[in-house]
Amino acid sequence: MEVYVEFPETTLTNAILEECYAEIDFKRIEKKLGIISRRVVKDETALDLALEACREIDRADLGEIDFVIYCTQSPEYFLPSTACIIQTKLGLKDSCGAFDYNLGCSGYIYGLAMAKSFIISGVASKVLLVTAETYTKYIHPSDWSNRAIFGDAATASVIGKDDIDKIGEFDLGTDGKGAENLIIKGGAGKANFHQNFERENCFYMNGSEVFKFTLENVPITVNECLKKNNKSIDDIDFVIFHQANAYMLKNLRKKISVPEDKFYVNVETVGNTVSNTIPVALKDSQDRGLIKSGDCVLLCGFGVGYSWGTTIITI
Repeated sequence: MEVYVEFPETTLTNAILEECYAEIDFKRIEKKLGIISRRVVKDETALDLALEACREIDRADLGEIDFVIYCTQSPEYFLPSTACIIQTKLGLKDSCGAFDYNLGCSGYIYGLAMAKSFIISGVASKVLLVTAETYTKYIHPSDWSNRAIFGDAATASVIGKDDIDKIGEFDLGTDGKGAENLIIKGGAGKANFHQNFERENCFYMNGSEVFKFTLENVPITVNECLKKNNKSIDDIDFVIFHQANAYMLKNLRKKISVPEDKFYVNVETVGNTVSNTIPVALKDSQDRGLIKSGDCVLLCGFGVGYSWGTTIITI
């Protein structure tokens, strides 16, 4: 399974944020969150980033794609589905299926589950799974807390028949009672959002409630996934969680008793990129030699919805 990654050109550093919010101690925040800078869009949309990630794919592989699934909460328009635009912009065949699905931090896991199901059922033989988010468009200028956390990115993963045996069983879950703790009540990516930038229509996160939800539910989904795959945590070579922030990840690692050298944390220069964090981490882990062919890797996404998903893949 090949993964391709795209970030916007603009870098937003803590030093720049400190100039905007002189009363805030970003050194303290940096130490807690582990985030020094993040990449953010200016005029680009999530679709722009998604197309750049997809264009890194070999043309021969693109010619074999027969389904596009696009995970985003930053759609180009309310309608049509952005996946349809991706299909034509990439010149994919007209017999290709395509749709968007609206999920955040668990989105990549759900995408893998759909891709596997489509291939096993014969609906598709090669799936293009795209994630793209530009949350920074929806954060109010006065919201220094969330500007310190989130960055923008896009990824593209090609999943074919040869990859199916390497994707294990899934544990998926939902608790919609937490919906209002991570929410945007207005806007869409292509619109001139800043002309109607009332605070109540911008991104809102109740950080303490999200943290509580995460600590309660992630250990459960990890254990359930291990059971479904007939494995223990000792059988896992490497663990990649949604890269929310270093503080949350440190607490989760300790709660699940994963050795530090088997646990991925790298939010320093990209921040929390929502549905992109797991595929970004997969690509980075392979590039840095942290995981290699044959390794058993546990993936877990969790957040907005509330929604969570966990699976195990073999590299």
